[in-house]
Amino acid sequence: MQETTHHPRRLKARRHMGLAEGWLDGSAPPPADGPRLFASFRALRRSVAILAWTLVSIPIQAALLLFPGAAKVGFARLYWAGVARLLGMRVRVIGVPIVSRDRPVVYVSNHSSWLDVPVLGGRLPGCFVSKDEVGRWPVVGTVARLGRTVFVSRQRAATGRERNDMRSRLAAGDNLILFPEGTSSDGARVLPFRSSFFAVAVGEHPPLLQPVSVVYDRLGGLPTGRLTRPIFAWYGDMAFGPHFWRLAQATGGRATILLHPPVDPAHFASRKALSAAVWRSVAEGAATLRQNRPARPLPAFDEAGAIPPPTEPAYA
Repeated sequence: MQETTHHPRRLKARRHMGLAEGWLDGSAPPPADGPRLFASFRALRRSVAILAWTLVSIPIQAALLLFPGAAKVGFARLYWAGVARLLGMRVRVIGVPIVSRDRPVVYVSNHSSWLDVPVLGGRLPGCFVSKDEVGRWPVVGTVARLGRTVFVSRQRAATGRERNDMRSRLAAGDNLILFPEGTSSDGARVLPFRSSFFAVAVGEHPPLLQPVSVVYDRLGGLPTGRLTRPIFAWYGDMAFGPHFWRLAQATGGRATILLHPPVDPAHFASRKALSAAVWRSVAEGAATLRQNRPARPLPAFDEAGAIPPPTEPAYA
């Protein structure tokens, strides 16, 4: 259950070439639930439905952005929940998302796929923090901007400005959804968190942080494993189009979101200690979900790495 803390090398999609570009032997994946023709039709139907839903949603969200209030936040959640549903994804939530009137919240999650965005976006009342090149992608960039995504370049020279942008958004009453691994992974582990992402939580009035573990634990109604996890994971040099098409053919997919108790940054002496403690909660929760064990929200680790023993029954 304990995850390693060393910095692994950049993951490459070629590691699972058979699954990334085909099936175990590198050929096109024969769907487990029917002929390939039916699976292709399913993927086409889902693609058209998502495109139609997006085209309908864009003018609605654009209009909502012109007015104050939480309607634009609520509709963004509705849009992402609709995308996940149209993809055939079931989303199970364990725990409760923290919403505070007194302090903004930064939801801190592991990251293994573009699918994390509709899965988490449909359940968490927050705006995503994303790399700035996403804003230049066709259609996706438009959707991200309408969703009020905060774009960051992750360049050292821009760190102060981008931190201030995130703080301004929090001060305006928004919550943020953060992926501090800095990249997506193969879903088999949680990469070390970059402490620079936690600069937004340092200061006189820091936001609350809620650790979030997200794992894709069912495919075809069966538990996922090493061979089937790359159907969901999108990392390394994988192309978006083929990955989306392969996922859209699948049935019986499920994501589980495990929401841990909030962490107060004021209780930690340094940004590095804070990031390590949040990482351990996220990593331990994700490991439990990958092993298909009963999962429970985990109290935050302290700076010494200790965590209180569980005192409540596990979630089913």
